[in-house]
Amino acid sequence: MPLLQEINFDGIVGPSHNYAGLSLGNIASASHRGSPSYPRAAALQGLAKMRGNMARGLPQGFLLPLPRPNHALLARLAVDETADRALLAAAWSASSMWTANAATVSPAPDTADGRCHLTPANLSAMLHRAQEWPDTKRQLDVAFADTAHFAIHDTIPPSLGDEGAANHMRFCEGHGASGVEVFVYGRPGGKFPARQHEQASRAVARLHGLDPERTVFIEQNPAAIEAGAFHNDVVAVANERVLFTHEQAFADQARACESIRARFPALEVVEVPASAVSLEEAIRTYLFNAQLLTLPTGEMALIVPEECRESAAVWGWCETMLASNGPIRQVIPVDVRQSMANGGGPACLRLRVVADPATIDPRFLLDEAKAEQIERVIAGAWPEQIDPADLGNVALARDVRSARASLLETLGLSDL
Repeated sequence: MPLLQEINFDGIVGPSHNYAGLSLGNIASASHRGSPSYPRAAALQGLAKMRGNMARGLPQGFLLPLPRPNHALLARLAVDETADRALLAAAWSASSMWTANAATVSPAPDTADGRCHLTPANLSAMLHRAQEWPDTKRQLDVAFADTAHFAIHDTIPPSLGDEGAANHMRFCEGHGASGVEVFVYGRPGGKFPARQHEQASRAVARLHGLDPERTVFIEQNPAAIEAGAFHNDVVAVANERVLFTHEQAFADQARACESIRARFPALEVVEVPASAVSLEEAIRTYLFNAQLLTLPTGEMALIVPEECRESAAVWGWCETMLASNGPIRQVIPVDVRQSMANGGGPACLRLRVVADPATIDPRFLLDEAKAEQIERVIAGAWPEQIDPADLGNVALARDVRSARASLLETLGLSDL
């Protein structure tokens, strides 16, 4: 029998990490537009988060930065010195670091053919992200090449926006057990785009061969989207039997929980009331864009951004939650400030895959020796700082491409 484990695949922050403010509806991204970025620090922060989870006894994988700048995109858009600089910035974007948007993943126990299914997200709502999926799929095809255990699909047609695992949750009595999968979608017409289309979610569920009786579709609260929760994982996160959610996460909160519980009676809801933590404060600190993990001891831990500890309201609520002896027994802050400034917390940086590690290409699985190799490449090759005016610089473009090539060569993945 395969040994199924939840493996978090974090995106290594790419050497072109910058703050161009390209993501409409992402408050953090918009507020830091034009600020200098620090790619080396960003990548080292992400690597430290991965190492922290390994030290807790959790399996850890990674995905690689995509090729940037994307000269094919610039050519297709005929970008020159007269073009809008946002088009140039899109081709430099390092947004693939947020692997929660890389794909939607349905583990083998949930699917009709007993394989783990992955569908890359088309990310069609934003140009800088819509360019990602071909290279993302190329990585998935290599990392999960064992067709006896994995099925990699093409994206949903781009007219139906799909944002991947950031709008997907799974409930189970253990990661290797059959689960109930929940897809969260938005309704169009608000202040900011509702990026996840309901029909995209339903198409992914059909592609993955999910049992309709163990699949739930829920509408995200339009007020949450307008407040800056551009993905569901900004206001809710799930792990095994626990749903950790803001009171205002879903359009009909009570009905959403009832729908899940009808298919998964063991559901435990940890709901943060708006009276304790406002929707705006939850989004500012990314309390819910956290990794909710089951440790080898069986306890659940919540890996949150340092910004949560710095908020009196959020940290006070966390202390109250821990004192209540509920299912979440630890709250662990981590420093991912460079990612946070562009709108991505600990949960954005990882894609959860339930699989037997022996069935995965080992080049994508992290251990301490490999972490040291990655750290050396980042420290020696990643730019220390990028200013907005640097985008388009020929020398910087050469350095960014060289840095990525060095990482791929070190990891034996130069074919990507």
